[in-house]
Amino acid sequence: MTHPLLTRRKFLDDAGLGLGSIALTWLMARDRLLADEKQAGEIPHFPPKAKRVIHIFSPGGVSQVDTFDYKPELERLDGMPISGKGEIDTFFGKPGNLKKSAFKFAQHGQSGQWISDLFPHLATCADDLTFIKSMVTKSSSHQPAGFQMNTGFTMNGFPSLGAWLSYGLGTSNEELPAFVVLPDPRGLPNGGSNNWSQGFLPAQHQGVAFQTGKADAIAHLETPSAVTPAHRQKGLDALLKMNRRFAETHQEDDTLLARVRSYELAARMQVSIPEAVNFRDETAETQKAYGLDHPTVGASARNYLLARRLVERGVRFVQIFNGGALGSPRISWDAHEDVRMNHTDQGLLLDQPCAALLKDLKQRGLLKDTLVIWSTEFGRTPFTEVKGTALGRDHHPHVFTVWMAGAGLKPGFVYGQSDELGYKPAEKPVTVYDFHATILHLLGIDHERLTYYHNGIARRLTDVHGHVVREVLA
Repeated sequence: MTHPLLTRRKFLDDAGLGLGSIALTWLMARDRLLADEKQAGEIPHFPPKAKRVIHIFSPGGVSQVDTFDYKPELERLDGMPISGKGEIDTFFGKPGNLKKSAFKFAQHGQSGQWISDLFPHLATCADDLTFIKSMVTKSSSHQPAGFQMNTGFTMNGFPSLGAWLSYGLGTSNEELPAFVVLPDPRGLPNGGSNNWSQGFLPAQHQGVAFQTGKADAIAHLETPSAVTPAHRQKGLDALLKMNRRFAETHQEDDTLLARVRSYELAARMQVSIPEAVNFRDETAETQKAYGLDHPTVGASARNYLLARRLVERGVRFVQIFNGGALGSPRISWDAHEDVRMNHTDQGLLLDQPCAALLKDLKQRGLLKDTLVIWSTEFGRTPFTEVKGTALGRDHHPHVFTVWMAGAGLKPGFVYGQSDELGYKPAEKPVTVYDFHATILHLLGIDHERLTYYHNGIARRLTDVHGHVVREVLA
């Protein structure tokens, strides 16, 4: 007998709506649309200009005075000792004489941006670039400075920018990671995975590093051919039971939850990754524009084309490394011995693919809501490393150049200025904290409100510092 207050229609109605509500709640939680008790308020905090980010990081320390910061005074004073700057601070403590740029500069585009002939392809994108030429950082040592640019702190153990965005904004494609890292095919940077660590954030927010330059983009993603589907399923079922049992007795441990989610994501990626990394549907013209056919550039060029394909498919943050670790032969921008030789080698791997990426994004209508960032950990001195005939430059944290392009920015614009020698800021110094605050702002995030409570502190990417550089905003 049917209860008078519960008709068959009402029962079916309630059941359907109830399950729908559960599904909606799960989807909202997945996409970070429900408030997180560890966060201060809902995210985004205001309408974002950018939906996704591609960060190109050039480790080793790119010389500002040989790339984007033209200093005619260096030509006039070439070979003279530096003076009038107080105590000269260098990493190796052996300041040499002033040295003019190893490359020729010219103005490009309607905006008249000064770019050296190291970057003939990027120069054609001059009107799309937004430069900050007064960057400063805290350390003159590679690893701490690299950590600060990537995580906001000079020590390891802190979440990277990509991890913060994964935590704050979530993913827009359940088939792919929210945060993907594309290392230089020649090797990992100094500090390795600490550069894309999730730090104290939940473990699932760590960057997923692809195996660039290898046949398999992600190691062990495919089931071995010797394992039958039936055996594979039995193994997964057994693993699921053990994980559930462990989770019930260790509810405070988020590592297991992240591992379970990674297995679930890996299963979905068995379909999505082979499709994303396969360029068969790219035209020959597109592949050539990136430089895939170039014997030297080709391996690196794949990362830039892959970055476009990943953001196109919903990946929130893609980081491309344009350089590897220290050592000899040099595979980074660490130009101690010969800045012309070093920067020519490294610039070749950045110039054409990066320019092609910018043009490709623009042509597809993606640049209007994609933020592209190029940065390095610090600059290089405007003088040689030692007196005499030395051809290299030392580390220089006191001023350097970065650029951005795309969503929400003033294109063809320069903010800040270094002094006449490119030694220190002449005006408007910008810290790494300010840089990160501005990036978060473009994504609709208030850098003071994106927090995570850890060891008694409401931690954030910008520590207790940082201001949005509003002058670069459109």
